Amino acid sequence: DLKRMFNLPAQAPEKAWLKSAEVRKLLQISPNTLQSLRVAGKLHPTKVGGILYYSREEIYLLLSQGSKE
Repeated sequence: DLKRMFNLPAQAPEKAWLKSAEVRKLLQISPNTLQSLRVAGKLHPTKVGGILYYSREEIYLLLSQGSKE
């Protein structure tokens, strides 16, 4: 019973904000491609303490728009 009580859930909840490396891994893109998406205005990161964070919702929106084109 104790083992079952302390088991972690099968899936951790998805984070709402992702760091650059996490975005690159998720999208399977290079750092230059990620920068190009920022420059083109397709992704709008938030900078906190020198680290860029990207909204997971915005990334999914970008992916859904890309599949329509």
